[in-house]
Amino acid sequence: MLGLNKKDTSLLVAVALLVALAPIILNPFPEGSALAQFNAGYPDLMQRFVIFGIFAVGFNILFGLTGYLSFGHAAFLGAGSYAGVWMLKLLTINVIPAILISTVVAGLFSILIGYISLRRSGIYFSILTLAFAQMSFALAASVLTPITGGETGLQTALDDPRILDGANTTGNIPAPSLFGMEMSDSLQVNVAGWLWTFNVGYYLAGVILLIAFYVAIRIFRSPFGLMLRAIKSNQQRLTYTGLNTRPYMLACFVISGMYAGLAGGLMVAMDPLAGAERMQWTASGEVVLMTILGGIGTLIGPVLGAGLIKYFENIFSKINSNLLHEWFAFLPDGLEDFVVAIIYPFIGKGWHLTLGLMFMAVIIFLPGGLVELGQKIARKMSGKSDDKQTKSTE
Repeated sequence: MLGLNKKDTSLLVAVALLVALAPIILNPFPEGSALAQFNAGYPDLMQRFVIFGIFAVGFNILFGLTGYLSFGHAAFLGAGSYAGVWMLKLLTINVIPAILISTVVAGLFSILIGYISLRRSGIYFSILTLAFAQMSFALAASVLTPITGGETGLQTALDDPRILDGANTTGNIPAPSLFGMEMSDSLQVNVAGWLWTFNVGYYLAGVILLIAFYVAIRIFRSPFGLMLRAIKSNQQRLTYTGLNTRPYMLACFVISGMYAGLAGGLMVAMDPLAGAERMQWTASGEVVLMTILGGIGTLIGPVLGAGLIKYFENIFSKINSNLLHEWFAFLPDGLEDFVVAIIYPFIGKGWHLTLGLMFMAVIIFLPGGLVELGQKIARKMSGKSDDKQTKSTE
């Protein structure tokens, strides 16, 4: 189907089902229960899952296929965000042009950075990309204030021209929309007696994720992807054969940057605000963590890693001591206080500690990330041995 083999088709269908059923899957606990805190099936958070999934999938095309570790991908995320807001201000409040121009601008920006950074490899490449991202952050935060809004950020305003929309007669700042439907709107559809609610913004992002995921599969399975794997395996040997690897690397870098720009465009489509903080090194480090936690070089791993980190950031971080006392109220007072005192440093504002420990465990015990964990569980359930010698004789 669509030029994919059976395994890749199954993977694409699985991702499509996850996107479609996320509002149900991510709300497993009844409202009002003690565990309702862990529900994550509301539109704003699901949009973050999807958008950062796109960001991580694009980063994985570069890091997973070539082994080139970029610490500057946040520069393309920010560039795409700024371009998207300017489209919403100058052209139309419809999000489609904003998303498209975000992707194009990020691609052009990545050509410039990639052309210079790819003159080096290894740690030198990583440092160069980090330097470019930090310079971009500094420019956006201070020097280019008329264009970027400085530290306060760039956002839509009531007096924006919006050439294609005409004069604003409502007296309110219009919200980003898709052919008249606002991103925050929800559509209700009755299917066989079941009332389904579709959030416009989430499902738009979900459809774009599926397209981006399909493109990533085709890249991974293409001759171009095979060449990128060869570069990762031994770039020097390819160079000795007379093959110029730089055009392949630059093309890969630009594609990866365009994914980041696409994610930035979707961010402003959901919330028309772009700030310099999106270009900070922490944003670049976050996508590295997503890819490693999910599984470097895998297709679905970055999406899972992005979902895990955004879940921790938005759900796990909101657990406080009062909620812990509520959960462990059945324990004797002294024991309750002791248990809460032990757990509290790992939740709330200390959720980064839990994330750090999880990251260490993955690096040490599961280098393949969540995908490797899933494969091990599947082998255990099917009764297959993990022993390499056994597998080699099969």
